Amino acid sequence: MDTSAQSAGAGELDRRLGVYDAVVIGLGSMLGAGIFAALAPAASAAGPGLLPALALAAVVAYCNATSSARLAARYPRSGGTYVYGRERLGDFWGYLAGWGFVIGKTASCAAMALTVGSYVWPGQARAVAVAAVVALTAVNYAGVQKSAWLTRGIVAVVLAVLAAMATACLTSGAADPARLDLGADASFAGVLQAAGLLFFAFAGYARIATLGEEVRDPGRTIPRAIPLALGITLVVYAGVAVAVLSVLGSGRLAHTAAPLVEAVRTAGVPALAPVVRAGAAVAALGSLLALILGVSRTTLAMARDRHLPHALAAIHPRTRVPHRAELAVGAVVAVLAATTDVRGAIGFSSFGVLAYYALANASAWTLTPAEGRPPRLVPIVGTAGCLALAFALPPASVLWGATVFAVGAAAYGVRTTAGRRRA
Repeated sequence: MDTSAQSAGAGELDRRLGVYDAVVIGLGSMLGAGIFAALAPAASAAGPGLLPALALAAVVAYCNATSSARLAARYPRSGGTYVYGRERLGDFWGYLAGWGFVIGKTASCAAMALTVGSYVWPGQARAVAVAAVVALTAVNYAGVQKSAWLTRGIVAVVLAVLAAMATACLTSGAADPARLDLGADASFAGVLQAAGLLFFAFAGYARIATLGEEVRDPGRTIPRAIPLALGITLVVYAGVAVAVLSVLGSGRLAHTAAPLVEAVRTAGVPALAPVVRAGAAVAALGSLLALILGVSRTTLAMARDRHLPHALAAIHPRTRVPHRAELAVGAVVAVLAATTDVRGAIGFSSFGVLAYYALANASAWTLTPAEGRPPRLVPIVGTAGCLALAFALPPASVLWGATVFAVGAAAYGVRTTAGRRRA
């Protein structure tokens, strides 16, 4: 039987995605989030330590990716660390991971939608953001394979725009290698905070793990796709960061609302600015598409276990997607896009996702060698790194993030207590 077309039960998803599609979905998630949204706030926090902060974020992301890949191969079901935490650490920790992911990534969806709006039509950013959410929810509703096809086109456009921007900057007379300060004068706290903000840019590989139930041969596909997507993204981020810093420097970068646009203008290529703006909008659309896809799958997994309304666990009989979860996530994101701002959402999202990956690393620690356990140092560095970066974020992000987790834990306690009384 052809595994790419094998049938699924009424409550299961079809396995249609191969390595290429999984890598593309991961790239679509990461490239839109980081370069166009996180560079400026990270430069503001790190100052001359932006490149070391990027390296630190990449190390933590690598550990998380390795742990997630081993766990996803072991448990190839929708839900990501919600499933891993429940299987390896217990129901409460799995629930808490899923809660953090859904809340944090829903905020990311709103940030990406607003990024689309600010580039497409700054005067009507919120209206454009809501329209983008509605349109991409419809694409995801039509089926995961259609989402993968659209993401391929988006990734191709974004990579071409970033390559043109980096080339224009690095070959211009405005580029000065002296601006590539490696952080000798940067504060350690600033580098940590910047790394936490930049981690927002790397977290998209989670989409590959949360789609575990829709990947062909997950034991082989997921461990290959996650490091490939992360490695390509790191190379792109490093190249773009070097190009922008060489032209603007960290001080000017920190105070620029659209750093890549400002970089090409400073490089003497203003005609490229509209192309970069269009690329930013397309990149954010790609990230938003994959984010909605991932959040809806974790919502599906939690609904199956009745941590969220069980009605959200329904699978559409024709398109084989969790259509009610898709619509619910889209509706919440549309409301947030109409009421929130981009920078606050980045910090809040980073806190939730770093906590999520701390639990992923703790889950990976419990694997045995026969179960594909990663080298012991990987989950140790991953857990410590996630916690350090999470609590180095701006105080408002830490406060709101901790409050949301406390509310989630309280809700779990109330639900569990009520269930025991009924029993």
